[in-house]
Amino acid sequence: MEETIAAEKRHEEFVEALGPVHTHIESTEISRLSQEHRDYLMQRHGTLELDPVPDMSDADPYNWPKSRKVTNLTLVAFHAMMATFTASSIQSAFEAIAIDLDVSLTKASYLTSLQIAILGVAPLLWRPLSNRYGRRPIFLLSLVCSIVGNIGCANSPTYATMALCRAITAFFISPAAAIGSAVVAETFFKRERAKYMGVWTLMVTIGVPIAPFLFGFVAFRVGYRWIYYILAITNGVQLLLYTFLGPETRYIRKGVEHTGSPFKQEFFRFTRIDPTPIKSWDFVQPLSFARYPSVVIPAVTYAMIFLFGSVMITVEIPQLFGAKFHFNTQQLGLQFIAMIIGSVIGEQIGGFLSDRWMARRRNKIHTSPEPEFRLWLSYFGFLCTIVGVVVFLVQIQRAPPLHWNVTPMVGAAIASAGNQIVTTVMVTYAVDCYREEAASVGVFITFVRQIWGFLGPFWFPPMFTNVGLYGSAGIAAAMMIVFSILPTIFLQWKGQGLRGAV
Repeated sequence: MEETIAAEKRHEEFVEALGPVHTHIESTEISRLSQEHRDYLMQRHGTLELDPVPDMSDADPYNWPKSRKVTNLTLVAFHAMMATFTASSIQSAFEAIAIDLDVSLTKASYLTSLQIAILGVAPLLWRPLSNRYGRRPIFLLSLVCSIVGNIGCANSPTYATMALCRAITAFFISPAAAIGSAVVAETFFKRERAKYMGVWTLMVTIGVPIAPFLFGFVAFRVGYRWIYYILAITNGVQLLLYTFLGPETRYIRKGVEHTGSPFKQEFFRFTRIDPTPIKSWDFVQPLSFARYPSVVIPAVTYAMIFLFGSVMITVEIPQLFGAKFHFNTQQLGLQFIAMIIGSVIGEQIGGFLSDRWMARRRNKIHTSPEPEFRLWLSYFGFLCTIVGVVVFLVQIQRAPPLHWNVTPMVGAAIASAGNQIVTTVMVTYAVDCYREEAASVGVFITFVRQIWGFLGPFWFPPMFTNVGLYGSAGIAAAMMIVFSILPTIFLQWKGQGLRGAV
């Protein structure tokens, strides 16, 4: 009991240190609301059992109709997908790029590694800007500049020019892939958060395999430079849709005065939303979550699973399958269907069943369950990823040259399902621990995931060469056990006392 009280006190001190403005009214404050406010909530939602509690305004995203919430989430989730989609768009065309720009196949693959790294670092800039000026202006700027970057890639005459344009595109396309977790937390109540957080995480995940699957056909039929033109066209359509259908979700419920109609606040406000001054610390503040076990442990756990269950498979399919089976870009692209199917299946457990799991516990104990209870579902994800990665590597090794069979891709599908389960469970858990700082949590987790994912392609080839695919499967399984399963066990054991601890 004393440990629980101490943890709650540390968490309250942490929240109070965030500043004078807050985006949440906790459910415990419902009794202190005015009668008019409570009547508004009853008319809007039919209940006062709301967590968090909405403001008395139609501009509050919690008060939006479900159709508007889902439409906005669709736009943001697709935008998030475009970050990883753009990074992996040339996976099936490495050989064509290498020939066209007169570089090695390995050097051509660095065009993807470059974007992976930038996708992890760039959100450190976007988070404080989006907190002060809102999500909508940042998303619109992101799409305009991504169009320019992709057109530059399509017309790059040299490797260096294409790398520069890829870097520009990655920098500007990155916001939704990191602060999308904040949009979900700002729009949906806690009881349904995992399901909708899962939509966002699923789109981030499947952007990786969908791009090479689709663009394998493009590169084979009309040339790889059309990949960049299609990306630019897609960004243009996004910009048009977001301009008319993407309202602002950043809403301050304490510490500011709202003026103007709800429509004006949602679509035409481009001034500061949060009056808190921007300090240099704000641009690195998400990294301070390295001190918080309830965030850093899920981040490391997820990063290791993402590395092997997503990055390794997508990066190595073009190289391993191309060398062993002599596939063209179209044939390579078809291999990624397995990862798409696996990710979609995995999300049913990580998202929908995760909310059902927590609701069942809430009904049993008649109060909100501790966030750690959600972590039980992650073990199934760990198991699937380990099994899938081992099957993928072992079956490639066993396949005779020029004799393809489907078994490696069955392993890839199982690993992708596990990766998606872990993604949704871990991100939702971390956001539940620090809802007020959902954007910072998302940026920190993205930073850890992308930097670790960026390093992987540099040491995968030497590992395969030195120990073979059988040995590599054992190393991958061991690393996931040590850095994913064991830390999660510790987090379930001590997580309640660690939340809010520095």
